[in-house]
Amino acid sequence: MATDIKAPSFPESVAEGTVATWHKKVGDSVERDELIVEIETDKVVLEVVAPEAGTLSEIKIEEGDTCESEQVLGVLGAASEGGKSEAKSEEKSGGEQKSGGEEKAAAKPAAAGKSFDVKAPSFPESVQEGTVASWNKKVGEAVKRDEVLAEIETDKVVLEVVAPADGALSEIKVQEGEVVESEALLATFSEGADGEGAGSGKESGASAESAGDQDEATAADGEEDAKVDGKILAPAARKLAAENDLDVSKIEGTGKGGRVLKEDVQKAIKDGSAKKSAKPAAAAPKAAAAPAVEGERPEQRVPMSRLRQTIAKRLVQAQQTAAMLTTYNEVDMSAVMALRSQYKDTFLKAHDVKLGFMGFFVKAATEALKRFPDVNASIDGTDIVYHGYQDIGVAVSTPRGLVVPVLRDTDSMKLADVEKAIGDFGKRGREGKLGIEDMQGGTFTITNGGIFGSLMSTPILNPPQTAILGMHKIQERPMAVNGKVEIRPMMYLAVSYDHRMIDGKDAVQFLVAIKSLLEDPARLLLDI
Repeated sequence: MATDIKAPSFPESVAEGTVATWHKKVGDSVERDELIVEIETDKVVLEVVAPEAGTLSEIKIEEGDTCESEQVLGVLGAASEGGKSEAKSEEKSGGEQKSGGEEKAAAKPAAAGKSFDVKAPSFPESVQEGTVASWNKKVGEAVKRDEVLAEIETDKVVLEVVAPADGALSEIKVQEGEVVESEALLATFSEGADGEGAGSGKESGASAESAGDQDEATAADGEEDAKVDGKILAPAARKLAAENDLDVSKIEGTGKGGRVLKEDVQKAIKDGSAKKSAKPAAAAPKAAAAPAVEGERPEQRVPMSRLRQTIAKRLVQAQQTAAMLTTYNEVDMSAVMALRSQYKDTFLKAHDVKLGFMGFFVKAATEALKRFPDVNASIDGTDIVYHGYQDIGVAVSTPRGLVVPVLRDTDSMKLADVEKAIGDFGKRGREGKLGIEDMQGGTFTITNGGIFGSLMSTPILNPPQTAILGMHKIQERPMAVNGKVEIRPMMYLAVSYDHRMIDGKDAVQFLVAIKSLLEDPARLLLDI
């Protein structure tokens, strides 16, 4: 029984998509829920999986063609239909070719599969270009499907480029540190190729060595050859030479057309005839330039990452553009800490997330923003934009720098929702998985330097927002309470604000409102 393979239901904002890749060919058998085809829209890439086990009997929409929501892309037949299609193809090939062509047919897929262009992802409108931060795979190195090939760093996030299939990189066209635009060609990729496949002729024994060399060269005739230092290298030879840091120009090629084969590289390694001679020469200036100083005094100059450049640019812009001022206060954390201590175990069991302090601060800030709309506004040129919602950014420290993912509509979020979202931001930030959409927008920002031990600081605005709240370390201090000295857990709070938009009175009252809500958390529940 035939089953239609349909495109997914697109969101209202997506009119159509493009068939990016068919991962199965007509006649291939598939298992239930196995990936068959990918559809690329202007926002995301959608995967279409097999609705049931069977055989792909027909493809109706080819790669590169556009399709609409729920359009039929292909037909999935029963498993037995695969045998029929294979039988028909064998009949067409003719009886004479069966006896002589079986070995060639078996060897052809092993030598070179389908070639793919590896492209940069589609950048959002706000991102003009990116930098190739690293290549995680070398030319000729075996790669599994969906394994990360390269990372592209933009001024907001790091984007991963994954392998379109099992195989190997044939050629890298954009090197590390070079700038690329959206959907730019980064490399070429060969399906089914691997670093060791080119040398498979050796397995036939010493008597067939010359035939193995010819097979390797023939395999490289497809798309896998690369010219390095004036020499043409087979994939396995390239990989081996790179791993051993050899001077390719000193290796004599014995393959077809002077190609350097894997055996040539192995011979050069054994003889030691292709070692690079540049390293000893570089040591002379180092020794001459070093004065008589005890111990090493190393220096290293590295370019700023795009994320670090953007952070620097935006922070300087904020200080040069805004009339920034900071007001301080302190909050007694006794009530919040007692509430957290009392209900933390129950909260964990009920919501599967720990009850932290950030949830209280986000909810208190949300309530204060509703009372003081000027603090929740932003400046756009000579206009003031008042936001009827509260989207609060939470500063997250990652190995690559500070990022500010945004909690949307915090007024409708519960404490558990806030804690889960912040935990997810932190995890994805450390893994470099935060998307641009996670960091766009925001009407207010909270940053917590207290987790690093900061007692007091002056946070810098996050334009075009007009205010930011700084949290700090909780420290026990002697406080006068009802005429007595008591030791209380205290935290300094700081609100930096744009004086062009917010008057000092509103900024102070806003911070006092947050202080009151935190010192008496019942106010959050009673909305008073």
